[in-house]
Amino acid sequence: MNILQILPQLNEGGVERGTVDIAKFLVQKGHRAIVISRGGRLVKELKENDVVHYSLSVHEKSIFTIIRMIFKVAKILEKEKVDIIHARSRVPAWIAYFAHRLYLNRCAKRGIFSWSVFITTCHGYYKKHFFSQIMGLGKFVIVISTVIGKHMRENFGVPFYRLRFIPRGVDLNVFKYKEPRMDLKDGCRVGIIGRITPIKGHMIFLRAMAKVVRVIPKVKIIIAGEVPPEKKGYKKELDLLIRQLGLEPYIEFLGHVDNVAELLHSLDLLVLATTTQEAFGRVIIEAGASGVPIVATQVGGVVDIIQDGINGRLVPPHNPQEMSDAIIELLKDRNLAKDFSKKNREIVEKKFSLEKMVKDTLTVYKEAKEVIRILIIKYSALGDVVLAIPSIREIRKNFPSAHITVLTGKSAREIIARLPYVNDVIVLDKMLYPNKFKLLKEMGRILRENTFDLVIDLQNNRTSHLLSYLSLSPRRIGYDNGKFSFLLNYRMKDTEEKISPIEHQFRLLNNFGIKCEDRSLELVIGKEDEEFIEEILKQNWVSPAQILVGMNVGSSSRWFSKRWPLERFAYLAEELSLKGIRVILTGTEEDREEVKRNQILLRSRPINLCGKTTLSQLAALIKRCAVYITADSCPLHLAMAVDTPTIALFGPTDPRRHIAYSKDNVIIIHKKIFCGPCYRPTCKDYECMRRITVQEVLDGVTRLLRLKKSN
Repeated sequence: MNILQILPQLNEGGVERGTVDIAKFLVQKGHRAIVISRGGRLVKELKENDVVHYSLSVHEKSIFTIIRMIFKVAKILEKEKVDIIHARSRVPAWIAYFAHRLYLNRCAKRGIFSWSVFITTCHGYYKKHFFSQIMGLGKFVIVISTVIGKHMRENFGVPFYRLRFIPRGVDLNVFKYKEPRMDLKDGCRVGIIGRITPIKGHMIFLRAMAKVVRVIPKVKIIIAGEVPPEKKGYKKELDLLIRQLGLEPYIEFLGHVDNVAELLHSLDLLVLATTTQEAFGRVIIEAGASGVPIVATQVGGVVDIIQDGINGRLVPPHNPQEMSDAIIELLKDRNLAKDFSKKNREIVEKKFSLEKMVKDTLTVYKEAKEVIRILIIKYSALGDVVLAIPSIREIRKNFPSAHITVLTGKSAREIIARLPYVNDVIVLDKMLYPNKFKLLKEMGRILRENTFDLVIDLQNNRTSHLLSYLSLSPRRIGYDNGKFSFLLNYRMKDTEEKISPIEHQFRLLNNFGIKCEDRSLELVIGKEDEEFIEEILKQNWVSPAQILVGMNVGSSSRWFSKRWPLERFAYLAEELSLKGIRVILTGTEEDREEVKRNQILLRSRPINLCGKTTLSQLAALIKRCAVYITADSCPLHLAMAVDTPTIALFGPTDPRRHIAYSKDNVIIIHKKIFCGPCYRPTCKDYECMRRITVQEVLDGVTRLLRLKKSN
C-alpha cells in the first residue's frame, strides 16, 4: 500500500515521534510511506529510512493557504497513487479531506475508480466546535486513549464501530529497563519532560518542588523541552516564579533533548503535571519502559496507563501539595518506587510497545482498504424494491467482503433484512418527518455517521440523489437523468429505451465495472411465515392436495388505472370454484372491505386474506398457490420471486418496463389500445383493463395448471 501521513510539523512530541515510527515500520514491511509536514528535526530521520517527505505549509490556519494546500496535496495524492490518507491534526485534516475529494472527483471525470481512504487519529481532547468536527469524519477514527474515545462518541457523534483504540507505543530496544537507584543520600534528580506550555503544568510542578526541596535538599530539578516561539512569554513567567520560590540553585533547563532514553536513565523520578485532559502522555510509557518511577496528574488518557498505588502515583491536577507529597513518598520509599517500576515495565511491554502500536495501525490500514462500506438506495415502490434484489445479490458477488447497507422503505424492510447479502438496513419512513427538509437533514446525518465508501443509487430521483450527496460518500453512482444528478460524481446517461427494471439497473452497474449476470428474483421466506399460512389454510378447511388459486384484487392506492374490475374477479372466482379450485384473495385492508360488499364474489366463498398478512407472509401464501393472478403491482414480483405460475394483467403500463424477465410459467395479458401505455394513475373508463375478459384469464389458469401438472 501507499500510505500518506499528514501533520503540522516534525519537531518533538508524541504525535511526531509516532508518525516517524509508523513510517519507518511501513517501509520495513514493503509499503511506500509518504509524510507531508512543514518540516522539522525529524525529517532527516525519515529520509534516512527511505520515507518520502513533502514540505508544505499545512500548519497555517489562513483560509487562503488552506485552499492553496488542498490543490497541492491533491496533486501529491495523484502522483503517489495514495491508498490511505492518515490525518493527525485538525488543519492538515481539513486540507487532506478536501484534497482527497478533489482527487477522487478528478478520477471520476476520467472514469477511474480510486479506493483511497481518509482516516484520522485524535491526539487531543478537542473542544466541541466546528473546526474540530473534521477529526470525526475519517472512515475510521483512531483514538489513543479511552477518554478520547468517549469524548469523540459523546461530543462529536462518532459511532463506536468506527472507533479504533490504538495507544501510543515505545521502542523497548531504545528505552531499556534500568532498576531505580535505591540509595539517594548523595542527591536525586526529578524531571518533567515536554513542550514548555501552560497546559503541561510547569507552574504547579515548580510550586510542588518548592515544598520538596525543604524536605529533600539534595534534589536536582530537570526541565526538558523546547519553548514554542509563541510561548516565550510563558517561559519568562516560569523564570520569575523560580526566582520567587528560590529554586534557581536546583533548576536545570535542558531545552530540546534528542536522546530522551538517556535522559530518563539519569532521573530518579518523572513527574507529569498536565492540567487539562491529556490525550495520552507518551513520556509516561517511555519512563515506564526505562524503569523510572512516576507521579502524574489524574487527567485524560493518563488513567489508561497509571493505576494509583499499582504502578505509580496519581494526584489531582492544580494541586501542588498532593503532588509534593507523592514525590517525597517515592523519593523516600525506594522499595515502593522499585515495585512501581517493575510493574510499569510489565504493563508497557504488554500494552504499549512500539511493535504492538505499528502492527495495530497497519491492521487498521488494511481494514480501511479491504472492507468497503456500500450503501444501496432503493426505497420505493415496494415492487421495485423486490426487483432490486438481483442487483443487491450481484453487488455482493463483486464485493464479497464489503459491508452492505440498504436504504429502503418501511414496508420493504422485512424482505431486505432477510437477504443474506445485506449487513444492515436503514429505513426511510417519510411519515416521521413533517417536511422534506427535515427528512433530508435527519437522514443525511444518519448516512454521514456510516461513512460509506460507495453509494449506489438505484432509486434515481431528486430525493435519492440529494441523500447520496448528503451522505458525504466520496463515490456516488447513479443515472444522469436531470433529477439533481449533478450531485453524483459517477453517472451514466439515462435513455428512453424500454427495458426491464433489472436490465436498467444492470446496465448502470456494468458500466462502472460491477459485473452483473444473474437476473433471477429471490426471496427469503421464514419458516414462521410458512407455518402461519398453513395454520390459516387449516382453519379454512384447505387440504394439502387442494388446488389453490390466488387473486390480488387491488393495486397501489395511487394506481386505480391498474385495477381489473372487481366484478370480473368475482365471475372468475365462481368459474374456478365450479372446477373444485379454492380461491384466496389478497390485497389491502380497503380491498377487504370492498370484497365484503360484493355479493357475487362472496357466492364462491373465497378465503379473504386482504390486509391480513405481512409482506413475507404474503410471499409464503403466493408460494403455496398453484396459480396467482395479479395486476402490475408488488405481488406480481413476489410471485415471480417464489416461482409461482402467474397471470399478469397489464393496462396503463408497459410490460417490457415492469416484468423482470420472461418465464414459461408467466402469462402476460396486455391490451394495446390507442391511448396506451399512458402511465396515468386514473382514467375515465379504464378501457385497457376492461378489455381483459374473464374467459382469457380462465384459459390462462387452465394452461398454467396443465403446465404445472406436466412438470
